[in-house]
Amino acid sequence: MRKVLIANRGEIARRIIETCKKLHIETVAIYSEADVNLPYVKEADSAFLIGPNQVQQSYLKVDDIIALAKREGVDAIHPGYGLLSENADFARKIEEAGMIFIGPTPETIETMGDKIGSRQTMKAAGVPVVPGTDEGVQTLEDAIEEALQIGYPVMLKASSGGGGIGMIRCDNEQALSQNFVSVKTRAKAYFGDDVVFLEKYISDGRHIEVQIFGDTHGNIVHLFERNCSVQRRNQKVIEESPSPNFPQHARERLLQAAVDAAKAVNYRNAGTVEFIVDEDNQFYFLEMNTRLQVEHPVTEAVTGFDLVEWQLQVAKGEHLPVTNQADIQSTGHALEFRIYAEDPKTFFPSPGNIKSLNWGSLNGIRIDAGYEEGNTVTPFYDPMIAKVIVQSESREEAIIKAQNFFSSVKIEGIKTNVALFQEFLGAKAFQDGTYNTAVLPQWLDQQKGGK
Repeated sequence: MRKVLIANRGEIARRIIETCKKLHIETVAIYSEADVNLPYVKEADSAFLIGPNQVQQSYLKVDDIIALAKREGVDAIHPGYGLLSENADFARKIEEAGMIFIGPTPETIETMGDKIGSRQTMKAAGVPVVPGTDEGVQTLEDAIEEALQIGYPVMLKASSGGGGIGMIRCDNEQALSQNFVSVKTRAKAYFGDDVVFLEKYISDGRHIEVQIFGDTHGNIVHLFERNCSVQRRNQKVIEESPSPNFPQHARERLLQAAVDAAKAVNYRNAGTVEFIVDEDNQFYFLEMNTRLQVEHPVTEAVTGFDLVEWQLQVAKGEHLPVTNQADIQSTGHALEFRIYAEDPKTFFPSPGNIKSLNWGSLNGIRIDAGYEEGNTVTPFYDPMIAKVIVQSESREEAIIKAQNFFSSVKIEGIKTNVALFQEFLGAKAFQDGTYNTAVLPQWLDQQKGGK
């Protein structure tokens, strides 16, 4: 593997370039007209304009990306996360063109990308799943009948959905009736598939996921768990490992369930098995993300491994760097914060030019940034500008370290959620580690009430 094309942009493209440079692998970047001045374009060994600003006309142009890769003599394509990373057709076309797709097989992507199909696969493997429908719900009448059997509240979800898109909580029949058609329409628009299903809504649940890795030689290991329960609009903003207030016996069962899930589909490369955990520490399978996650640096921080390097080695057909589970250890505590160009009061994107960017005193803190001072955050893509990864020997020390960091950060020209992090880190529910997925909305409501 001498040359890798990165079918992505921003901070994840920079992250992949960093590891490729370390391994003396040449990199080819693609960029839209809007991204011409971003750092990753300069840092790649070569970079090519792939299209105009709109994502459908640039980063999602499968045939154009593959044609470019062939023309440039590329050996492999890394999809990063988002965009084409879980597109089975893209993976299949790469392999048909004689190149390596750095990820799982197209068949695995298809199986796990179908939320209904993955539920069925996990049940067959003995992995607990959230009570719900194992087939698509065709009509509102069927949905109402199924919801009565499951019991409200329920989650109405797109079978092909992801990233919090195409899902909504329904507390009663009226809410289900109001949202059924709109969720199906949204699913069709975003994923080309309007199949929806129902799952029981787990109240006061925690979102805990497990990083797994497999190779082509049958080895599958986990790299421990991440708690991703601090969310807004069903999307993660803070992740940490290990998960606080999670008994070791429950952790061990969860980790084993994730490995069982990966074995059930003969998993290859990096993947994440996501669970919802109730207040009694009972856990249920939610989905498997067949790609590298945004929050993978949390796992890198506590294990000391370079997960992109693992991805490249597995894609070349090599064994996992570590095949004995006992040799993978988690040390200390890590937190990751996603810094967005957004209004912290509404969470709406706030594009604009970054006039000034000063990270202050880093003190060993890792910054994975897609933008630099002078760059413009455009409205065409996800508004995340950077990830801040904080590690220390204990959770308490990591929180203090993060608070000190955020007090020194200065970003001018755009609105960000930096101040929100600074304030939220002092919230009792977060500090004592007893929080669940409702913690951030509830805390924000309390802040408004206090004012």
